[in-house]
Amino acid sequence: MSEKPLKIRRSGKIRNRLLIYIVPIVVIMIAAIVLIATTLSKKRMTELATSNLNSSISNQANNIESWLNENLEFFKTAKQGIEGLNPNEEQLQKILDSYYDFNSNAPEGLHIATSEGEFIKPTKSELEEADPTSSTWYKQGLSRANMQYGTAYKNAEGKNVVSAAAIINYGDDSIKVISADVTLEKISIIVNSGVKMEKASSFLVDTNDNTILAHRDTSLVSTTLSTDNSNKLLSSIAKAINDGDYTTQDIGAYVVAFQEIKGTDWVLVSYIAEDVIMASVQELGNYLIITGVVSVIVIILLIIFVVSRVIAPLAGITKSIHAMSEGDFTINVQQESNDEIGVMSSKIAEFVESMRHMLSSISEESEKLKQESETSDSVSKDMFNASQSQAEAMQQLNDTVDQLAVAVGDIANNATTLATVVADTRDNSQKADEAMKETVKISQKGREDMEKLSHAMDGIQTANSKLVDAINEVGTASEEITNIVSMIAEIAEETNLLSLNASIEAARAGEAGKGFAVVATQIGKLAQTSSESATNISNLIEEVHRLIDEAVGQANASAESIEKNSELIHVAVDTFDQIYENIQASNACIEDMIRDVEKVDDVATNVAAISEEQAASADEILATSQNMVEQAKTISRNSEDVANNSHELANTSDTLTSHVQQFKI
Repeated sequence: MSEKPLKIRRSGKIRNRLLIYIVPIVVIMIAAIVLIATTLSKKRMTELATSNLNSSISNQANNIESWLNENLEFFKTAKQGIEGLNPNEEQLQKILDSYYDFNSNAPEGLHIATSEGEFIKPTKSELEEADPTSSTWYKQGLSRANMQYGTAYKNAEGKNVVSAAAIINYGDDSIKVISADVTLEKISIIVNSGVKMEKASSFLVDTNDNTILAHRDTSLVSTTLSTDNSNKLLSSIAKAINDGDYTTQDIGAYVVAFQEIKGTDWVLVSYIAEDVIMASVQELGNYLIITGVVSVIVIILLIIFVVSRVIAPLAGITKSIHAMSEGDFTINVQQESNDEIGVMSSKIAEFVESMRHMLSSISEESEKLKQESETSDSVSKDMFNASQSQAEAMQQLNDTVDQLAVAVGDIANNATTLATVVADTRDNSQKADEAMKETVKISQKGREDMEKLSHAMDGIQTANSKLVDAINEVGTASEEITNIVSMIAEIAEETNLLSLNASIEAARAGEAGKGFAVVATQIGKLAQTSSESATNISNLIEEVHRLIDEAVGQANASAESIEKNSELIHVAVDTFDQIYENIQASNACIEDMIRDVEKVDDVATNVAAISEEQAASADEILATSQNMVEQAKTISRNSEDVANNSHELANTSDTLTSHVQQFKI
């Protein structure tokens, strides 16, 4: 009862995890597909609607052009016939009567107006023109040599017509205009019924005055299309026409197409609401959404079925693993497929078989281990008793050797101390000898240096005397320079007076002396500059005199100091000679003492060596004895450990056997 809930819970968990991962992905993908399909459908339907609207309006425009051209050709033929016959008034009347009601689109036939105001029409025609020269068709025809359509207008009968008019010439010099009125009823039929697209509308506009010529709403016919119209669609179309923008475009909630009618100033406008275009797209979107929802449900059901089928073998594997966790290896795992789950079943079966063999081997080995542990236990007890006796005997031997080693060690230590003291004394004597020899060398060098210093002081005294003489000579030279500078100052003073006199004389000379006055001024400035320079030089020479006097005083003081130092140095040289002789005598005494210490050192070294050899032998004996004692103790401990391990091994064997017996194989 405990395994079945485990199998259902584990299977359901894996399935739910797979569904949690797979279902959202499927839903997102189908939603993305529906969204992309709807967007593409909307774009494509808009393109198709625009294309159909353009095709429809182009077809309507072609029909209107064909209808207009058909009538225009009739009118042109009639005009050319009249001009070719060159009829008189009676013949002209007959010709006009023959065209009356001949063309259903122009039932009133052709009529002519002259510049004198004469109006010629078919006899049966009911048209009346009080002043034909002021009529719309007459004014339009005056500017045309061939029959062409003009703007639409309402005739005397109140009908919306468009006239094809032109100047006619049939032999006389008078100006005559021939015209035929075409009603717009046929054009309205073409405009209103020629729309191919369902729920699309069209109307015709004359761009000369933005008059609506044809419209499904008859109340708008003959009205003016204005940007101020309350209808936003009509006002936006009026703006596009005024701007000359005849491209297909979106205006408000409508798609609007424009088409110019060749040979006229008319523009055909066709439009359809975007809601109409999007209705099919919305319907398609609804179908796609329904299809997507159904697809999601079907796919989820298929996924649940597939997942359940795929993970079904996991229930048996789970049951087998649960049995193994309880120690039951009598199970038989079957491989039901060749996929990863089948491979898992195969590997579990191999693991169960391997565990069976391993548990059987462990059980057999544990029995053998138990027997061997019992044998080891008895042997270890005998070994422990023998090692205890050996350890006690070795301990007694170790105590005896230890006392001998202590006595020999004391002798060796004393001999070693003596050798050390003698060696240290010899080393110190050698160091003293080396230091004394170094002192002798240093004193000798100091004596030589003092002699050199004495000679150097003599040279400095001589050089100082020469320096004093040179400074005195510089003082003499500076006095001569002072005299020369005084002379220059006097010359500058006289030159300045001369330049002043010259300036006065130049001023007296007037204009003739201006140039000389400039020269005199420059000479005065030069004399002034020379005087100032001489004063500066004189000041500098006085400063030099002062410095020379100070240098002479310092040089004399240095000479006296050098002389005193020279006497002291000579005394120091004599003192160094006495020190040098005393040091040499001390050095000879130290050398004799070193030779005596070396003899004592040899005797002490020999005694220490013999004592150390005896101490080393005693130490080796003691170390060997201690090692044997330690080995005996170690053997005793190991024997005890072996005994303990044998008991533990026996217990472990029993425990292992009990554990193996828990498994079923």
